[in-house]
Amino acid sequence: MGLGISTLIGLKATVMFLCFAYLRNSDLTLLSMPFLYASLVDFLVSIASLPSIDLPLLLGKNPDGTFPIWSKIMFSPYLNFVRGFSALRRLKSGEDPYNEVSEGLYVGGWPYSPDKLPPGNPAVIDCTCELPRMLEFSGHAYLCIPAWDTRAPKPADIATAVRWACRKRALNRPVFIHCAYGHGRSVAVMCALLVALGKAEDWKNAERLIRERRPYIHMNALQYKALEEWSKNQLFSPLKNGEMD
Repeated sequence: MGLGISTLIGLKATVMFLCFAYLRNSDLTLLSMPFLYASLVDFLVSIASLPSIDLPLLLGKNPDGTFPIWSKIMFSPYLNFVRGFSALRRLKSGEDPYNEVSEGLYVGGWPYSPDKLPPGNPAVIDCTCELPRMLEFSGHAYLCIPAWDTRAPKPADIATAVRWACRKRALNRPVFIHCAYGHGRSVAVMCALLVALGKAEDWKNAERLIRERRPYIHMNALQYKALEEWSKNQLFSPLKNGEMD
């Protein structure tokens, strides 16, 4: 969603409303109502995802990665759209579902089926607020730090994810960080993790390291800013091999 989620979903809201108006003027009132509802939901999402508001909790995603039934119903026009959009974009890109950027560290897109998960029963960090954790992955260690597509995880959430991932790596467990496509949100968290584990001197070098393994990553200004803030507020030195405990 390179336009920025607020712009893209705002445009979708406008299209849905124009469809509603056209059908209503054609005396197809009953048929027009779903378009009105979709436009209202999309307008709400476009507002909540503005950088100045940034409220991913609007969608109600639970800490275990599931959505409550009220959210599935209320936000169905948006949730169904992003899942369809994501499927089409993945099909068009032909990109690997994930890449190993350092030993035991993987970054990639939403694992919607078992073959989209890295090997070794990885601990999973989910950076999406709009995509569910699939039920068949319930046996994997899991942490959700929800963020809107094209936005950034909060620096405090990045710090939480890094500490959690370091504990998993201390147990020699692989770590898989994902967002929708493995290009932005997940890359920001992986950059911080590489720094914390002593795999890179700073997040800029970490980004270069990730790009060598996953060429199509593309962080934006908001994600760079979050990494800068995370870097400034860290109180620990980078962890070297054997020091993760």
